[in-house]
Amino acid sequence: MTVKHYRVKGEIMKKKFFEPLTFNKLIAASKEEHAVEQILKEMGSRHRAKRHQITIQSVEIEQTEE
Repeated sequence: MTVKHYRVKGEIMKKKFFEPLTFNKLIAASKEEHAVEQILKEMGSRHRAKRHQITIQSVEIEQTEE
């Protein structure tokens, strides 16, 4: 399997934040679904956010020079 790099953008909305916390993260994964799952796990763990509090706005394949 080939590993692709995905640029995932989104936001986290929690009650203790006065405005949404935005993120822009580069993730290495084999499929787009795996990249989204990795973001949900990482952001949920780091910010103690539930999955329904995390909104994924876009997932794009990052072009890398090889």
